[in-house]
Amino acid sequence: MNRPAVRDAALLILRAVLGLVFVAHGVDKMFFAGIDETTGQFSAMGIPQPHVSAYIAAIGEMVGGSLLVVGLLTTFVAGALALFMACALYFVHLGNGIFAADGGFEYPAVLIVSLLMVVVFGSGRASLDGVLSRVDA
Repeated sequence: MNRPAVRDAALLILRAVLGLVFVAHGVDKMFFAGIDETTGQFSAMGIPQPHVSAYIAAIGEMVGGSLLVVGLLTTFVAGALALFMACALYFVHLGNGIFAADGGFEYPAVLIVSLLMVVVFGSGRASLDGVLSRVDA
């Protein structure tokens, strides 16, 4: 299992799944639920500057998720998304128990740990970061 090809394939799958999850949530905030509804939810949860935070969350999730999928600026993006999820954990999920069905912290905790794996291990060779780092100057 300690082969570069296996590690790169695992990182590709992890990045793709994480990226698609973030893109889906960002699109939901921006277009399906809408920014006004998202702002109302953020306000009810006590998130500071709910209107600005709703835009930052929606755009950050869409752009960050897309960059994760293709593997561009991967460690920076994964770190930024981990910070987003840490904020969500603090403002929304703490005090609601463990289970996601009850609004608990298990879902954001899994996302944070997964994103930290990408920060630690990088994007792998199957990414734009990997391709750009191999280009001969």
